[in-house]
Amino acid sequence: MSIARPLHASRFAGARWLVLAPHADDETLGAGALIAETAAAGRFAGTIYLTDGAGSHDDGGTWLARLRHREAALAGRRLAGADAPRPVFLDWPDAHPHQPGSADWRRTVRRLAALFRARCVDAVAVTGAEEPHCDHAACHALARAALCVSRRPVTLFDYRVWTDPALPPARTTLTTRAIPPGQRRHALLAHRSQTSAAYGPGFRLARAAWRMPSRDVLHLSRIADAR
Repeated sequence: MSIARPLHASRFAGARWLVLAPHADDETLGAGALIAETAAAGRFAGTIYLTDGAGSHDDGGTWLARLRHREAALAGRRLAGADAPRPVFLDWPDAHPHQPGSADWRRTVRRLAALFRARCVDAVAVTGAEEPHCDHAACHALARAALCVSRRPVTLFDYRVWTDPALPPARTTLTTRAIPPGQRRHALLAHRSQTSAAYGPGFRLARAAWRMPSRDVLHLSRIADAR
């Protein structure tokens, strides 16, 4: 049976954490409390997004990708403060992940591994491999591939956004400190394109998803290799 330990009392309390999110809004839904806690401690290395966000609306395109980038930056500031690192977008197309082994896949793996080194990352939080959305599963696979070539000891944790609640926790889990519900909701509302009809027909985050927990649960997926 897994018993979650507080992140601040674990050996990962002093780690530099990076959040890898499939889409702009997943960082708040699944790792908002982690971002707030690590930023307050000066241990937040930033957020990297897999997709460009251009495909969430019927009339999407470059304009929507630019909007989603701005929304993500605002959400980051609402979670991590005015000095939050600017988000990085890998700009994969929504719901059309590159195939493992393809040229685009290998190029992204190299870029992600370089970011791990440049930002002195010790721990990465990413969506779990069991998440039903193809971008969420691809994000996890990509993180694992990048860790293998990063030439840096980085530990991988999963956070869950759309995972079946019946899925048991990992043997080792950590919990963050509680984040004020208003702060997390404020960050989510930065993603106006996903939470309102302001930009026409397209994806709308269900209101039930707005009821986010005060703490994040992080599931140990891959322990760092000694290098």
